[in-house]
Order: sequence, then C-alpha cells, then structure tokens
Amino acid sequence: MDNRALTRAFKLAAQLMELHDENPFKIRAIEGTANALDALSFPVSEVERSGLPDRTGLSKTAAAKVAELLDTGTFSELQRLLEVTPPGVVEMLGIKGIGPKKIRSLWRELGLETIEQLREAAETDQVSKLKGFGKKTQDSILEALEFAGQSKGKLLYPQAEKLGADLAQLLRDGLKTEQVAVAGEIRRRLETVETVCLVATTDNPAKAHELLNTTAGLTPDPRRSGPFAWRGTATESGTQVEVLLVKPEDFTTEVFLNSAAEAHLSESLPTSGSLRQLARREKFQQEEALYEKAGLQFIAPELREGLGEIALAADKKLPRLLEDGDLRGSLHNHSTWSDGNHSIREMATWLRDHNYEYLGLCDHSQAAHYANGLSVERVRQQHQEIDQLNAELAPFRIFKGIESDILGDGSLDYPNDVLASFDFIVASVHSNLKMDEAKATGRLLRAIENPYTTMLGHPTGRLLLRRQGYPINYKAVIDACAQHNVIIEINANPWRLDLDWRWVRYALDQGVQLSINPDAHHTNGYEDMRYGVLMGRKGHLTKEMTFNAKSVEEVAAYFEARKAAIKPPLEYKKSLFE
Repeated sequence: MDNRALTRAFKLAAQLMELHDENPFKIRAIEGTANALDALSFPVSEVERSGLPDRTGLSKTAAAKVAELLDTGTFSELQRLLEVTPPGVVEMLGIKGIGPKKIRSLWRELGLETIEQLREAAETDQVSKLKGFGKKTQDSILEALEFAGQSKGKLLYPQAEKLGADLAQLLRDGLKTEQVAVAGEIRRRLETVETVCLVATTDNPAKAHELLNTTAGLTPDPRRSGPFAWRGTATESGTQVEVLLVKPEDFTTEVFLNSAAEAHLSESLPTSGSLRQLARREKFQQEEALYEKAGLQFIAPELREGLGEIALAADKKLPRLLEDGDLRGSLHNHSTWSDGNHSIREMATWLRDHNYEYLGLCDHSQAAHYANGLSVERVRQQHQEIDQLNAELAPFRIFKGIESDILGDGSLDYPNDVLASFDFIVASVHSNLKMDEAKATGRLLRAIENPYTTMLGHPTGRLLLRRQGYPINYKAVIDACAQHNVIIEINANPWRLDLDWRWVRYALDQGVQLSINPDAHHTNGYEDMRYGVLMGRKGHLTKEMTFNAKSVEEVAAYFEARKAAIKPPLEYKKSLFE
C-alpha cells in the first residue's frame, strides 16, 4: 500500500466520522494523520512498524493505526464506520460539490441509500425542499451525477497504465512469453481509458483463459469472449479489459491494429489502400517496417488519431516530439507557504538533485484564502527567503512566481506594484467556476491582456472524471495568447491535463509556447511532468516550442525582457520592499 492509498483511507475515515457527526476533535486528528502521510517523501510501507512514530512524526496512536492499515488493509475505526454505513452512502461521498453533512441529511431525512435513489429524488424535486439545499444545489447534484455516470468505468491514464503493466507481467509469467504488449487507448496515451487492451502470443489460448479467469480483481465476461480473445472487467473500477491471444507471426500486426484510431487505420494512403489493408496483406516484424512500406515516416502511437498525421508523414514533415529529458526546469509549483507539503528548499533541492536547472515557485495569491494564499507582507518575506536560497544553491535558480487568481472580472489578484515584484505570473481561475462560454472566455481574455500575465494556468479548470471544466472559446483564448505573447501551460497533474491535447497543435500553429507544469504540491508531484509530456506529444509538441525546455539563462532573459517591456515601468521595489 503506497502513501497515496494510506492518505485516501484516512481521508475516507474522516469523511465517515463527519457523516456520523462524531467528535470534531477526533475528526481533525484523523485529517491530521492523512495530511502528515501526504507530506512524506519516503514510502511508509518500507518503514519498520516500531519505527513509525520516529520516522513519520506521527503520535504513537496514529502510527498504530497506520501500522494496522498496512498489515490488514484497514484499521478498526475505518472498518467500524464502513460496517454501519450503507455502501451507496459511502459512494455518495465521492460526489463532487456536496460534503458529508449534506450527505447525512440526504440519508437521514430522505432515506436515500444509493446513487440511483439520490438521482430519482433530485429529478422529482425532493432534494431542493430539504433545509440547506435549494434548487441550485439540487441542479448541481444532478449535473455531478450526470458527469459521474459518463465517467463510470473509466480510469485516468496513470491508473490504466499501471493496470495494463500489471496484467502484462501476469501474462508474461503465466504464459512464459515475452511477446506481450499493452495496446489500445493506453498505448495511444489517451487521458482517460475505457478499455485496457493487451496482445499476447500463446500456443495454448485455453491456458490464458484459465489464468485470467482465476486472477483476483478480474471479472470474466464469457458472452463477449472467444477462443482467441478474453474479455471482462477490472472488478474494482468496472473498466473493460480485453486480451487478444495471437500466434507469434501475427503479434506485430495485432499490436499495430489495436494501437490506432479507426480514422488512422482507414485513411487512404498517398500510394493506394489504407494502413489496415497493408497490415492485413503482409507480415511485418516491426511497425517501422510497415510505415516504411507505406511510404510514410514512422508515426508514434500517440499520434495515430487520424488528425492529419498521415499527410505530414507522407511529406516527411512530422516533427521530433518533445521527450522527458528535454525539460530543464519545473514551473508552477507550490510550497508550505501556501498549500504545498514541502518547503521551498525541499522542492528546489529535489529538482537540483535530479539534474534540473530551475524551480518556478508559484504559491497561491491572497484571494485563495482556502489555500493559505500569500498576503502582500508574506510575499515580501517569501522573496527574502528565495534570495537567500538562490545565493546558497547557485547555479540552480528559484524564480519568484505566483499563481495569481483571475478574479471574477478578469483582473489579477494584487495591485500592479506587487505583480511587478515577481519574475513571472501564472494566471488561473479557481473560483466562481459556474460560467457559460461567453463569460468564461471574456474572463480569460481580460487576464491574458494584462501585461503582467506571463502564463495561463489550467485554462478550463477541469478535473478529469470528477468535474467538467468551464466552457471556453479555445480559438479566441489561444489567439489572444499569441497576440499578447502569453505562454499556455499543459497542467501535467493527471486529474487536469489541461490544456487539452486536442488544442496543442492549434496553439503551436499560432506560435504560442507551451509549458509542461506539474502544479506540484509535493516532491512526488514532479513525477507528473511525464504525463504532461505525453499529452504534449499527442499534440505534436516539440522541444523548441516548450518553454521549460529552455536553459535557466534563457528563461531568466525571457522573464527580464518581458517585464522590461511593460509600460510605464514601475518603481515597484520601493513600494513593496522599502
């Protein structure tokens, strides 16, 4: 059980305690344990149980709960709460926008114990009549349930990737073959996955069926299966699983045919026929040979969407795509100054020790009270700490940034003299997310026009499988960024992956630079940059158009030149620091 799973268990326990109206001091203690676990940078599961209090800083009581959770998969308080709570009510706790207290009212006062009952009550206008709810809350519940229904059975890319890798290893070990590949949506690097698809070679398909049928966590579906295809679901998530069983000589063909969108496979080639027809007609040992035979540059699996990549490959115009190793620094990161889990020093030294050149610190601005946003005085204090760290850590550099809230009218949080004190500013929307396209677009456009905006953060505010983003006119927003020389981030947090990869190519065509930003609140968050790179690659992103692929000197020069171009120049240092 990793740290994230431990944290989730304690957060669920805290929610259940609030649901049952238990002692608020005990609830805070459980929440404190969850927060402490989330802040740790080492795997708790690898610590000797007797050493947990010393290594984690937890009390002996809290550490005992963690040890119990590690050893048994639960702990007594959590188990007790789960036993007295209907499973459907536990499921309701996952509905975005309504907390445990409201769930308690729905359960106790309306007798609702399943998601289906809640939906029916909302549709028949029963929920709005409850004290503390109203029509607006009822509509929000229906909207959240609709989105949850559309998301059911889907996994975020990292979750699907892990499931695919685990199944691939199971098949390699069980079938004694190395010819096993994860294909489908995972290989195409889609941000959410409905079907986990694998291709494996075997001379004994029945053995593969027996292996998969008896694997814990998988539910077979014999009606959809056949001699050479096992189909079922991942029991916990409900995600579809498909394993295709092929002869060794057909392995490359089947991996290829199951690693591309229909539009890619069926598009007419410049010569004749389609890639599907070519793959069925001839045997290939490598996919590169198939594309060469078709007269095309090799097309990476993440590009195989039928969105013009074949024409580019025919003209030998596919770019060299961005790679993980191209990134030189990490911008848009949080520290303990706002809602992060690690200090500036810890965030910076992790990057330095992993061969990055710079950190862009972007704690929350003062309007974000919920995230301990920085007052003007705390901005001054933080800048002093950064100056001291820069003197100590050079040549590694920490850039003074802020994630400035885009306020309701599109203005940036802080007056101009404070904005001018930062090296760069990421402008993001965090509040009043219920907007139509016109309002959301107008709000972003005004922020983009602000000369202090360096970068636009998570443009739609979406949380994949949790919350739909506010609708925006992508072309208008991207065009404005091109006009005002504003960078757009690809927020690499797997829940966001925002800017959507489908608009990356349009941004590149307009000359807009993109930045792979982890939005890291923890040193573990730096690992998410990989997912941002994958989304960028799907949109044809190159090293040259990736802002944080620049060297520390190039980034510093860019920030300085941009600030110098703001008219009229502000004597901000006097007003802020003297």
